[in-house]
Amino acid sequence: MPRRVWAQLALGATMVAAVFALTGGVGAVAPPNAPLPASALPTAGTADDALVKAGRDLFVTGCATCHGVDAKGRTLEGGVKAPSLYGVGEASADFQIRTGRMPLASPNAQAVRKPTAYPDDEIEALVAYVGTLVGPGGPGPAIPEVDVSNPDLALGGELFRANCAACHNAAGSGGALSQGRAAPTLWDASATELVEAMRTGPGQMPVFGPDTLSRSEADNIAAYALTLNDREGRGGFDLGAVGPVPEGFVAWVALTTVLFGAMRWITRKPRHAKSGDDRGEQ
Repeated sequence: MPRRVWAQLALGATMVAAVFALTGGVGAVAPPNAPLPASALPTAGTADDALVKAGRDLFVTGCATCHGVDAKGRTLEGGVKAPSLYGVGEASADFQIRTGRMPLASPNAQAVRKPTAYPDDEIEALVAYVGTLVGPGGPGPAIPEVDVSNPDLALGGELFRANCAACHNAAGSGGALSQGRAAPTLWDASATELVEAMRTGPGQMPVFGPDTLSRSEADNIAAYALTLNDREGRGGFDLGAVGPVPEGFVAWVALTTVLFGAMRWITRKPRHAKSGDDRGEQ
């Protein structure tokens, strides 16, 4: 056999071997929809395997009824769709569980703040497990590190009024939304919970990612929102600090009462004392 043919065969064998080395062989090629192996899933921060396993056990017990054992969501009674948890991130899980919004009392109810159903160690485990659920866009936002020790409250207030007050009210007391929903009060939220909500956009709230609000801007907004917890009415009764509507109503009632009183006083008939002659004639 000519030397040139041997050289071509050797080159071909080398190329085939290189392809197998890079791909791991034909048998190792996974189908497009195959789940990622456990080794390919990122861990939730510094969570170890035991913590993630504990979170998985808690998830199957308390969350899988709605979100499914595979955490990919499912359709519930009435056509309500429980969402997939892949890619929601640690921040979303921590916010929803720590504020008591999850688990829901009813699939049709709005998620509202209530006492949490889990102690801190179980919340940590659940968050660690959800953090390993990687979506198409990655693992989702991590729990933010928030610093409100030296804030710029003027900037925080300006950003709050520009981005948050339309729904949550300038006083942070919440307000009505469409479809019978309501934006919650911010008075009971911690700084971390406030930034978690910005980064994850729970419910009808939009997501304010780092491209929209930088870390320092989010921290300043959280610091300003915390000042709204001081609800002392220095100017008198604050009427729940829900804005001009109740204040206008009180003013309207007071003015109407005064006007009706004045009308009554003007139109009343005077009662004259009877004269002596009139008394004698009777």
